[in-house]
Amino acid sequence: MSLLVVGLSHRSAPVSVLERAALTADAQVKLLQDTVAAEPATEAAVLATCNRIELYADVDKFHAGVAELSTLLAQHSGVGLEELTPYLYVHYEDRAVHHLFSVACGLDSMVVGEGQILGQIKDSLARAQELQSAGRLLNDLFQQALRVGKRAHSETGIDRAGQSLVTFGLEQLARGGDVQQWARGKKALVIGAGSMSSLAAATLARAGVAEIVVANRTLDRAERLAQILMDGDDTDVAARAVPMESVPAELTRADVTVSCTGATGLVLTAESVAEAVEGRTPPSAVPGEDGPTAPGGESGRTAGAQRSGPSGTSLGSEDGCPLELSSVQGTAGFSVLGEAAVAGMAAAELEQHAAWVDKGTVGGAQRAAGGSARPGTAGTLDPAADTDAIAALAATVATVGRIPERRRPEPVEEPQRPEPVLFLLDLAMPRDIDAAVHRLAGVRLVDIESLAEASAGAPMAADVDQVRRIVSDEVAAFGAALRAAHITPTVVALRTMAADVVAGEIARLDGRLPGLDDKHRAEITQTVRRVVDKLLHAPTVRVKQLAAEPGGAGYADALRTLFDLDPETVAAVSRAEDSTTEKDRGPA
Repeated sequence: MSLLVVGLSHRSAPVSVLERAALTADAQVKLLQDTVAAEPATEAAVLATCNRIELYADVDKFHAGVAELSTLLAQHSGVGLEELTPYLYVHYEDRAVHHLFSVACGLDSMVVGEGQILGQIKDSLARAQELQSAGRLLNDLFQQALRVGKRAHSETGIDRAGQSLVTFGLEQLARGGDVQQWARGKKALVIGAGSMSSLAAATLARAGVAEIVVANRTLDRAERLAQILMDGDDTDVAARAVPMESVPAELTRADVTVSCTGATGLVLTAESVAEAVEGRTPPSAVPGEDGPTAPGGESGRTAGAQRSGPSGTSLGSEDGCPLELSSVQGTAGFSVLGEAAVAGMAAAELEQHAAWVDKGTVGGAQRAAGGSARPGTAGTLDPAADTDAIAALAATVATVGRIPERRRPEPVEEPQRPEPVLFLLDLAMPRDIDAAVHRLAGVRLVDIESLAEASAGAPMAADVDQVRRIVSDEVAAFGAALRAAHITPTVVALRTMAADVVAGEIARLDGRLPGLDDKHRAEITQTVRRVVDKLLHAPTVRVKQLAAEPGGAGYADALRTLFDLDPETVAAVSRAEDSTTEKDRGPA
């Protein structure tokens, strides 16, 4: 076995990188075709979901395989190899099997224990089978992964450890409250009609929403999904289908929107969402602010920039100031001369900061009696008060090259935001909804990035340990079966050679004893075959046992050498077995 997987997931890469590296359906097909055409790989399969991109291959050389698979992933994802490499992980042989089985059980999912990954693994195998890029190894591996995943869900309570990404996302929209109580009576808009969107629509229907509108580029698929929702026995939701052109209008009516399409660009921009909620949210009550934007938003930056010093210049806009002062304007306990201001600053920037301080005047801040800044005031600063601190900082930067951060500014208090009137759940990768929507008043957006942050601290159920034991047992069994199967062609070739020897000797006996009757010839033939079988039985059984153990691949080579077996004969047996297996193997 030379199984190799190269990939990246939400555990190894930030969502921004996963988003850029996301593969379209056409890109996945081309990636598979190029992988099996490459020299090190003979089989290939791609597992691409909203939070992972993995390329599986059967390779004959490890280092060449890693280099080739990494390069192909970079080429087809559109992310440069140098940028992508730090986020890639590599698993080989038994570790690769362990990884896929863990993925199939939901142990590596963003929401531990979710079962959607089984359908995605099944789709991945079906695609590889259709393109004939999956041979015996990957067929067996992926089908076994599906069985392991189903076993984990049936024999343990892993389902209690997590839920589907859809359910988890709705819980985040409801801020951890009861989803059914939160959803009851709401009007929902579902953008997309694929598997994830269908699951979202069904989940919303069971949660008790009053109406679901399905929008899709192919109206027929949207109509089919709407009809399925209407025909459901366990819900009484009203459902209808609309074309994508109707999304802006439907958005103005919707209380909750779920989007999961295969689009490469944004489906909902910040501007379109702002228009949809215009007039549905109360005006901001924060004095001096145009609107309740989040820290770092445009309004906050503008307000900070307009606070000017004695000379009329804006805070942080004076020539020679290396600090982004507007980002900390109004922060309690912050001093433009203090340690927090220059924490992490390089030596050259520190000198620039000192030169700027020596001017003696800083707009928008003044030393208070306690040595901290008084935001919103202006005046002359006395550098002498900070002489010792600056000297200590200079000594530190001379030693380590940067100023260590010992005290952070206290967080800026965010203006109170109105209650959301529109809830958005973006499950697409790359994202469907503009991330700038996070800053809009009256809107709550949950996307893949915020789901990853929320799930990072989620407690794991005790059943996870049981699933891990199942995975370990299944990996050992799969490896043993694979190693045993590796020696089977050699054993078959050995027994074929023995049968040929018996047949040759019986032919010679016929020539030497032409008068031998059929009864005696048959008895002699049977006796010789029994002798050969007994001589070969113990060695072949033992060699299969030894080959099933780790490192047992060398026993097949020893058997071929000891009995001088023709390598081409062994290869022919292997090809014949693969051909028979392919005919007997059904679809994923």
